[in-house]
Amino acid sequence: MPISDPASIFGRHEFAVRRLHSLTGLVPIGGYLCFHLATNAAVIDGPETYQRRADQIHMLGPTTILFLEWSLIFLPLLFHGLVGMLIVTRGKRNVSSYPFRENWRYTLQRATGVVALLFILWHVFHMHGWFRWEWWVENVARPLGGAQFVVRDESGAPLAAQTATKAIQASWVVIALYALGVLASVYHLANGIWTMGITWGVWTSPRAQRWASYPCAGIGAALAVVGLGALCSMATVDVPNADTATKRGRVETACGASAPHGAAARQLQPFPSGPVPEEGGLATTGYRFQTHSPPAQGRGRGIHSRAAPARTPNLQ
Repeated sequence: MPISDPASIFGRHEFAVRRLHSLTGLVPIGGYLCFHLATNAAVIDGPETYQRRADQIHMLGPTTILFLEWSLIFLPLLFHGLVGMLIVTRGKRNVSSYPFRENWRYTLQRATGVVALLFILWHVFHMHGWFRWEWWVENVARPLGGAQFVVRDESGAPLAAQTATKAIQASWVVIALYALGVLASVYHLANGIWTMGITWGVWTSPRAQRWASYPCAGIGAALAVVGLGALCSMATVDVPNADTATKRGRVETACGASAPHGAAARQLQPFPSGPVPEEGGLATTGYRFQTHSPPAQGRGRGIHSRAAPARTPNLQ
């Protein structure tokens, strides 16, 4: 074979390379895509739920996360993407001459593969900056609009929902790119499962292939709903609500509180019997309230809250 032929790098190992390329598309890349879309869909239940999901993942620790990312995501993705690009360059597209359904699927599989690869590279840079080195993040990634996603700041305040939504809501172009990338990735996975079954001899007859296309289409439709639902929530969630959750997280962190998430809603509690009458010329309301006193000497720095004693209305 001539050296310029892309197939020459496969040589006699092309059978094994093709099978490994097909396998990595399903495991681990396809599995991670499902997990990633489901995790992002937690924002549908609110910023706090999304923050808890992000915290659960990052509880593994930076070293473990770095190892898992490169061994189970980045290296398989780079292999699958590079081999896929070589397959695209050597493929012949004749859908204009033979506009059959399978021919369209063949063409769309390769087109969505290119779009998905470019989208993933941009998405990882946009949210994480590719690399986690501090000098890279501060001097390269963030000046170029990358590394937008932050789980928690240095004080421990939750920022996952706030930073993710602000990154998505920066422009309608960003939202459109995410929608295109999600749909391309989902189609490439769903149709790839169907072609993988053919490659591995799971369904070989025309009838089996026809029946296999239905569950594959169902998987694609379900993932598209989950992915677009997460994107719509990211694009429409009220960012001030995320800010409120962040401010409350700072107070809880500073106080060392571990109260349930509904505790903040009980900071103002109305009396069941109505407002308290005026006393000493000062009108008081029927709400218990919290005050933040300065730290007492010898206790260290922090926020100390105390509840004002409840007043009982004079019913006489």
